[in-house]
Amino acid sequence: MAAVISNSSGGREPLDATRKALEINLDRRRYGTFAEIGAGQEVVRRFFRAGGAAGTIAKSISAYDMSVSDAIYGKCERYVSRPRLQSMLDYEYKLNLSRLAEARGDTTSFFVFADTVAVGGYQSNQDGRGWMGVKFQAHPRDENSQIILHVRMLDRQNAQQQEALGIMGVNLLYGAFFHHHEPEALLASLLDGLSRERIEIDMIEFSGIEFRHVDNRIMSLRLVERGLSDAAMFAPSGEVLQPSEALHHKPILVERGSFRPVTHVTLDMINCARGQFIAAIGRGAGEPVELMEITMRNLRAAGEIDLRDFLARADMLSACGKTVLISDYFEFYRLAGYLSRYTRMPVGIVMGAASLGDLFDEKYYSDLDGGILESFGRLFKNDHRIYVYPLRSPDNGTLTRVDNFEAAPGLRKLYGYLVDRGFIQQLENYNQDYLPIFSRDVLEKIKRGDDSWNAMVPTEVAQIIKKRGLFGYRMPSAVAP
Repeated sequence: MAAVISNSSGGREPLDATRKALEINLDRRRYGTFAEIGAGQEVVRRFFRAGGAAGTIAKSISAYDMSVSDAIYGKCERYVSRPRLQSMLDYEYKLNLSRLAEARGDTTSFFVFADTVAVGGYQSNQDGRGWMGVKFQAHPRDENSQIILHVRMLDRQNAQQQEALGIMGVNLLYGAFFHHHEPEALLASLLDGLSRERIEIDMIEFSGIEFRHVDNRIMSLRLVERGLSDAAMFAPSGEVLQPSEALHHKPILVERGSFRPVTHVTLDMINCARGQFIAAIGRGAGEPVELMEITMRNLRAAGEIDLRDFLARADMLSACGKTVLISDYFEFYRLAGYLSRYTRMPVGIVMGAASLGDLFDEKYYSDLDGGILESFGRLFKNDHRIYVYPLRSPDNGTLTRVDNFEAAPGLRKLYGYLVDRGFIQQLENYNQDYLPIFSRDVLEKIKRGDDSWNAMVPTEVAQIIKKRGLFGYRMPSAVAP
């Protein structure tokens, strides 16, 4: 095995792609197949050029023709897709074991690298995109492990996109072979020799024996925290979602919050908005995708991100059947721009009346040449709209709604215009009994041992808080008979 003299997790300069490919080629334990279709023939080329590839590559295949691809891997609806990638990995891995395991299985760790990619057209403005993965044995005769990811290639030139893809593929293989015991170091090393301006990883999933203790929700969080992506999604089951597949051509309803904890108000907001949103866009538009968004700014509010706290929020939302979006988009117009990348259908953003103050605070738009006007131009294009949940003052019971919200004097006409045009709408049919509920009060009651907090949250949320002792909850002491 070649000595790993430098890596991105050890504080030294990371190895370049050529050196990584050479180290893999010189490691006699690693032997496997490269299967690349679409525009993805760049990864194996780097291993051939590095030298010593005969010790690593059992086979290289490019089933470029769709009929040939179908004949080998089976038919599929889309060729640049996760199902196609998985069929490639499974087929080639099984083939390696059936052909080679008996002869060299005691000394060889088999692998398959696969990708299916579409680069942007020549000098076009379209981003390249694709799926990439590796299925491998960490040790001879071991059970398999797998990493799959989805990338967006942001270079404008076709050749540059292909170059970035080749580097990313080498980084993925090197990370799988040498950093599988440190998934977060592996994640950090994926952009070695690249930059966020060239490539984005908007989905990654670890599975198999070596990653049995990996929580892919945390890996999704790390993608955004480390700047490899601006956003990441996972389903109520914890399954990582790829945004372009989950959101493609669908109406979207998104609620931003801290969800610390999830309360009756949290669900009442999205439930009220759903009915109003569907009535506005018509049922012919399809069922909207509902997202509960947590921003990185919110997660960092107390300093370093507390993973236990993050997972508590994720578990509560999952228990309520909600899909979670983690984003680095504090400004709402940036969130709207992200969602518009994947759909041209209507988008509804749900917020409390208190958040209208932030929305109309001009200090948040100082980096835009057009200031707050430019931000609203970006926010409300493509039939986007905001739904506002009322706020009842705990001091005097006053109800703040769209019709009595007071914007700054210089923005009142702008606010009125946006309301008149239907860009900002009042949520109706809300449960008035929930208006006195505030997350901060729930947290305080939990810490004090005041059981009245139970009535302020959904039953499934209360069960999670009690079972896991979240937010300072203490099990009541047994009372002696």
